[in-house]
Amino acid sequence: MSRLKDKTIVLGVSGGIAAYKAAEIVRQLVTRGANVRVMMTRNATEFITPLTLQTLAQSPVATDTFNLTQESQIGHIRLADSADAVVIAPATADIIAKAATGIADDIVTTVLLATQAPVAFAPAMNVHMYAHPTVAENLAKLKARGVTIIEPAEGELACGYEGKGRLPDPAYIVEELERMLSSHDLAAERILVTAGPTQEAIDPVRFVSNRSSGKMGFAIARAAWRRGAQARIVAGPSSMATPYGVERVDTVSARELLNETSRNFPWSTALVMAAAIADFRPTHPAEHKVKKNPKGLALEMESIADEMPRIAAKKGNRILIGFAAETQNLETNARDKLKRKHLDLIVANDVTQEGAGFGVDTNIVTIYGIDGAAENHPKLTKDEVADLILDRMIALRARKSKSRPLRAVR
Repeated sequence: MSRLKDKTIVLGVSGGIAAYKAAEIVRQLVTRGANVRVMMTRNATEFITPLTLQTLAQSPVATDTFNLTQESQIGHIRLADSADAVVIAPATADIIAKAATGIADDIVTTVLLATQAPVAFAPAMNVHMYAHPTVAENLAKLKARGVTIIEPAEGELACGYEGKGRLPDPAYIVEELERMLSSHDLAAERILVTAGPTQEAIDPVRFVSNRSSGKMGFAIARAAWRRGAQARIVAGPSSMATPYGVERVDTVSARELLNETSRNFPWSTALVMAAAIADFRPTHPAEHKVKKNPKGLALEMESIADEMPRIAAKKGNRILIGFAAETQNLETNARDKLKRKHLDLIVANDVTQEGAGFGVDTNIVTIYGIDGAAENHPKLTKDEVADLILDRMIALRARKSKSRPLRAVR
C-alpha cells in the first residue's frame, strides 16, 4: 500500500514553463490514493489553468490569498494546517529566494511560512540560473532548515540550453514524497540487494538463463531507500528501471554477479540475495555461433561454485537474507539452504502457485529464520513483501544489537 494513501499533499506550482508537468504530478498522487490540494502563484496560471489542476485533483485550487470565495472554502491557514506534506514543483529561483528569506506575498509563500508539515522543493530553471551562487545559497538555507531539495534533472531545457535545470520526473517527485512520509527506521543501514536472472553463454548469440524478472529484488531496494537506507542493487540482465535513489551495478553472468556482490559486500550492513543465480553453465562455450544441426545439440554443463559460504564467513554483524524458489518440498529445501548458506533468514516461495511465480507483481512467501521460526504469508504485492522482509531485518538487527551494536563496516 502506498505511503501516500489518505495523506493530504499540498502542491505549490510556481511560474515556470515546467508548470504544465504539475498535471502529471497531481495525477500520480491521486493514483496513489493521496488527497491533493493545489495552490498556484499568479505567474503559474499563465502556464497552466487552475481548472486543469482542479479537475485532476477534484478539489478547488488556491490562487489568491485574499479571494473571499477561496478563503471560505480553503483558507491559507487551513491549507497549511491540513497538509501532511508540501511540495513546490516547479520551484523557480524567485520562489526559492522568497522561501529562503521568509517573504510571504502570495498564497504559496504564505502557506510555506504557516505550515508545520515537511516541505520539499523541486527546482526547475535555466541552467545558468540554477548554477548562480545566490540560488545555491538559498537552496542551502532551505536544506539547513530541513527542507528536502529534489535535485533537477539534466537535459535539454525549454530555453534552448542543455544542462542541469529540468524539473525532475514527476514519478521521482512522488517517490520523494513517499520517502518523506515513511518511517526512516533503516537510516543506519546500507543494504545490498541482488536481483534478476543471470545468463550463461552457449555461444556468442545464445545463452542459458531463467525466468526471473528482478521485480522482487528491485522492490526490496526501492522499499529500503524509501525507509531511509542507502540501497545498492547488483542486477543481472533485467529490463526493470532502476528505482529512484538506488545505485545500480549491472552484470550478465553468474560469475560477474557473484564477483560484484563480493566486491560490494564490505560496503553493506545487510545483504539480500534475491537474484536467481544460475546453478550450472555450459562447460565449453563456443567461440562462434553453433550452426543448426539435424542431430541436435548436446550441452555439457558444469556446476557453478556456491559463493555464499565464503561471503558469510566475513559477515561480522551484517544480516544475510536469501531466497528459495522451489517447485516441491518447500520447507525442507528452504531450511537446508538457510543452514548451508549460513543465512539469518530465507524467503521461500513455490513458483508453481498462481501469483507466486516469476514476472508477476505478487508473491506468496514463507519466511524461515535460523531460530526455527516460520511465517506463512498470503498473496501480497511484491512491494508489500519487500516491507515484510525489511521489518524482519529490523527485528533481527534489534536482537543482534543487544549483544553487539551496529557500527560502520569498512
